[in-house]
Amino acid sequence: MKKWLIVIVFSLVALFLAACSDDGDKASGGKSDGDTVNLDFWVFGSTGYQELVDEYMEENPNVKITINEGEMNDMHNNLFTSISAGSGAPDIAQIEVSQVEKFLQAKDQFHNLNDYGAEDVAENFLDWKWAQAQTVDGEFQIGLPTDIGPTTMFYRIDVIEAAGLPTDREELAAEIDTWEAYYEAAKKVKEETGKYMTDTPQLVYNAIRDQQDLQYFNEDDELIMEDTVKEAYDFTTKMIEEDLIGQNELWTPEWGTAMAEGTYATMPGAPGWMVANVKGNAPDASGNWDIASIPEGAGNWGGSFLTVPKESEYPQEAYDFISWLTAPEQQLRSFEIAGLFPSTPDVYENEEFLATTDEYFNGAPTAQIFAEAAKSVKTVYMGVNYAIVDTEISTALVNVAVDGADPQAEWDAAIERITSQLERQ
Repeated sequence: MKKWLIVIVFSLVALFLAACSDDGDKASGGKSDGDTVNLDFWVFGSTGYQELVDEYMEENPNVKITINEGEMNDMHNNLFTSISAGSGAPDIAQIEVSQVEKFLQAKDQFHNLNDYGAEDVAENFLDWKWAQAQTVDGEFQIGLPTDIGPTTMFYRIDVIEAAGLPTDREELAAEIDTWEAYYEAAKKVKEETGKYMTDTPQLVYNAIRDQQDLQYFNEDDELIMEDTVKEAYDFTTKMIEEDLIGQNELWTPEWGTAMAEGTYATMPGAPGWMVANVKGNAPDASGNWDIASIPEGAGNWGGSFLTVPKESEYPQEAYDFISWLTAPEQQLRSFEIAGLFPSTPDVYENEEFLATTDEYFNGAPTAQIFAEAAKSVKTVYMGVNYAIVDTEISTALVNVAVDGADPQAEWDAAIERITSQLERQ
């Protein structure tokens, strides 16, 4: 009888210790030998990541990654709701650049990737891109960079030629090398063809805004708009009032139709991902479009980061995967699969990458053009309330273009709306 009691006691102790060991592994993000780690991966848009995920799982059979795709705004809203509730967040979440500061404000709900080796791979990425996903002091890295959106100038060869401007991309870039030169070219286009220089005021404004060292906020989150941002606004509204810019809003059917019909000459501030938009809206315009560098240096429009929410029970495994996915080799693959432009400058030295051309855009060496643009982008602090300000300025521009509203009155009204909303934050 005593022997049986001893056996039972030791068995219970062994079971208890095993259970404690399992819990300890889980809490630290580890896994027991033979177990499969399941990682949920939230993405938005057309990333083309499934092919790379399948490859990673084949090389790492103990890891299973499930991709959940959603619309950009819905995914970000769901993520914020989940981390606020402390339940329902994925192991890995893609966050768009305009949303990063918002989630950095909730950094306690994310793993600091510096704790898992992020600082060791920082040199793989463009400096300005890396800085977008870290705190001002650089101590907390919320995400690893994926793609970027360096800006260029798409142009209609037929309209540019009719205006008497050079159609060769390098010659055109040399002639329109400043925004003042852009303005003068716009007058020539209107005089010679009766067409607009561009179809929407937002593109001109965005292009100039994104070239500035400072935009809406300083690093203390103080609103600063009366200098460079106001200059971009004034330049754009001057062109509107002189009837050099069309009235269509971005992403409307009218905007897409004008793209196909060639009712304007240029699309300034166009990033690499805009290539797909042009082809989709103007499938029969192949050979009529080309790409040149933008006046006065590039900005950046778009791009994302991969983050690991605090709720993940396997942060090390999640980090291992995203560091693999964002490495230069995989970023090159992402470019080839889905057109995601790499944030890893090592790729820009790859001969096959540099040889990439696009027959739709008159054989333009697209990879080379966007790579050169990427190198000239400046590091800019966006601020958590960036979207509030940008939306109101965009509204002001549309009111001036479509309704003929007074530019200064619209600016003043936008500032008032912005100030009111910021006070409620």
